[in-house]
Amino acid sequence: MKWYNNLYVGENAKKRKRKIIMSVKRNRPQLGAYIITLPVNDQNSLEVYPSYVLLQEHYRKGEMYVMGIGLGREEAFLVVQDIIMDCYHRTGQFCVRKMIESR
Repeated sequence: MKWYNNLYVGENAKKRKRKIIMSVKRNRPQLGAYIITLPVNDQNSLEVYPSYVLLQEHYRKGEMYVMGIGLGREEAFLVVQDIIMDCYHRTGQFCVRKMIESR
């Protein structure tokens, strides 16, 4: 699992940012935390997972690129909105993967 250098973090998640990141890296559940990643396929812009889902072997073995974290589902989708709007302002497109690759 790789982490974006300028990780997008929701307002409530800022207080627990370090704890959320360390829990995910150590494969420990962090209730209420959501992880935002680049999509597995080219059809989506981003994917949102509750942190406990990442405990499954399938996700631990996979190559994921974490773009942001949010505390609660609603905050996670606000973070997704921030990422996509930032991408649009920088590139004029909604393709987050292209924005990351161009940096």
